[in-house]
Amino acid sequence: MLAAPPRRSMVFLLMLASAAASAMAQSMSTVSTSSSAAAAPQGITVPRVNSPTMPRLGYSKYPWKTDIMATVFWVGETPTENNPTPNNKSSWDPEWEKNFGGFDDPDPLKRNNANYCPQGFTPQLNPFYIALPYNDCLDYSTHKPEASKIIPWFKQRFTRAGKTVLRGTWVAIRFGNRVCYAQWEDCGPFVTDDHEYVFGNARPKNTSNRGAGIDVSPAVRDYLGMGSSGKCDWRFVDVNEIPPGPWRSLGNNNHFVRAQIQQQSQQRSDVASRLEELKKARDAYFKQNGNSDLRVR
Repeated sequence: MLAAPPRRSMVFLLMLASAAASAMAQSMSTVSTSSSAAAAPQGITVPRVNSPTMPRLGYSKYPWKTDIMATVFWVGETPTENNPTPNNKSSWDPEWEKNFGGFDDPDPLKRNNANYCPQGFTPQLNPFYIALPYNDCLDYSTHKPEASKIIPWFKQRFTRAGKTVLRGTWVAIRFGNRVCYAQWEDCGPFVTDDHEYVFGNARPKNTSNRGAGIDVSPAVRDYLGMGSSGKCDWRFVDVNEIPPGPWRSLGNNNHFVRAQIQQQSQQRSDVASRLEELKKARDAYFKQNGNSDLRVR
């Protein structure tokens, strides 16, 4: 009869397996309801935040555009006399309202004050979004001729002609003593060719709605306490400048949500690999020491 393996070795192996299983359970927490179906792209790492809530005022790479009239727009907005363009689709997404998850109702009485979202559903895209009056594409197969020259990040983001390099870009919006962060998701107000203002030093050339130069979503409006319109400052920001806040919580187009999903996926993969290593070590131990009656499969 083969001798039973030492009890201490068995206990040690069981403790290792238990620790790995515990790590797997801890890594399974979800990011948010809206991001559970989002695919994690390759090469994304969790952004490191090194800045305070108020961005650096002397930042020269992306300077502030100051004293800009802002108006409110929303996903699913129907045409009106003052705004003839419907917002069930955007300049870059023909199914914007569907992909957002529904109508982003701007009525304050129909919004959730806790997360700046409309009541009744959790948006599938970031509810903190804006529009600026420039589109880098002529259509879905062609960029505007000046786009590669005037967009600072064009070369880094370009993948093919007609695919925008602007969508999803982050901006900071300052109103009074508050700063909000949002993603560029549509073009306007009213014009889509004002690169002298968006990327240069000119004032907005639009003359409608008191010369509005930026559209902000209801979530941005509510966070800033802006009302239906008001003058603000804004500038582009890099992802690593964006501090914690509600703008980092939702949306499968959100860099932070996607990074968390990838991180959790990597954690699950690491735990699974470790469990497999433990299983092989266990099997090798029993193969060497015998006593198949004590094997746990």
